[in-house]
Amino acid sequence: MNNVGMLSAILAFMIIVLIVLLTIFVMLKFKEKKNKKVTTKEINKISDNKKRKNSNEKTKEYTKESVFSFLEFDRIEDNMIIKKEKKNYLMVIECQGINYDLMSGIEKTSVEQGFLQFLNTLRHPIQIYIQTRTVNLGSSIVSYKNKIKEIQSRLSKTEMEYRQKENSKKYSEEELKKYYLEVVKQRNLYEYGLDIIKNTEQMSFNRNILTKQYYIIISYYPEDLDSKDFDKEEIKSIAFSELYTKSQSIISALYVCGVNGKILNSTELTELLYNAYNRDETDIYDLNKMLNAGYEDLYSTAPDVFDKKIKALDKKIEEEALRKANSAIFMAAEENEKAKEAKEKERDLDKLISDMAKIIIDENEDYFGDEVTRKS
Repeated sequence: MNNVGMLSAILAFMIIVLIVLLTIFVMLKFKEKKNKKVTTKEINKISDNKKRKNSNEKTKEYTKESVFSFLEFDRIEDNMIIKKEKKNYLMVIECQGINYDLMSGIEKTSVEQGFLQFLNTLRHPIQIYIQTRTVNLGSSIVSYKNKIKEIQSRLSKTEMEYRQKENSKKYSEEELKKYYLEVVKQRNLYEYGLDIIKNTEQMSFNRNILTKQYYIIISYYPEDLDSKDFDKEEIKSIAFSELYTKSQSIISALYVCGVNGKILNSTELTELLYNAYNRDETDIYDLNKMLNAGYEDLYSTAPDVFDKKIKALDKKIEEEALRKANSAIFMAAEENEKAKEAKEKERDLDKLISDMAKIIIDENEDYFGDEVTRKS
């Protein structure tokens, strides 16, 4: 009986433990399921927020006001930068740098004393601005090509004049030789110019050639005036007068140091700001090219692009053909002259040999004696 009671108690205990474990298991499962539901809701909420944000970004518009609010100036006018709401006027002086390291000791001392004098004469604040730019060789290449065209035209003219003088038979060999040397000089100059253009064009592909531009910025604040007594145009005129006077004073003081300066005009101020705000695009979209682009050519009234290309090709063909014809004629004339000289020598070969032999005998008369020389 005791054994049966003990077994019953153990069985009851195991059943209770089993019920407790089942209860804990059910509670854990329920809690895990609840967490999953919460996580799903949060993910859906986050996704909805992202979609709402993207839709807001798509509908957001960037107006002119939002772009102009980024800039620190309103406009450029009368060689001045006018800042926000005409509260500040700026004028910029461009300074040409000097090579201080290559100067002698006396020159360096003179520059330092001049700069100290410049600092002591300042009675108003200034800003020194240094802008690094990539060297643009495009304008130099265009200038070289224009000069090459002038040299080519002069070479063609010189060659034609030489041929006319040669065919006229009115000039001596010395005079013709002089004219021929001038032709050679012009031809060498033309070839040298072509080499310069080729080398400059190769250098233009190198974007690591940099230069530095130095500027002094002067400010004027109309707050010093009683603006109630002046209208906007009068305030602008007063600002220009004050800035111009200060700029000229600074330019004169810098001249003592050997530094030349000039006041930037409105176009140059535009270029300065354009380079400051578009550092990566200045080589591709050059401001001068944009100003001189001739936008009216883009209208339908402009000549057809292929017609313009054909005219340019025709002009190039004509120039190259003229150059090639002149060169060929000149070489042919030079060859004809040499051939003529060779034929004359060949025709008079016996006479020339006899004359040369006679000269040799006469030069050696002392060795042969008078009688042998006379018989020879």
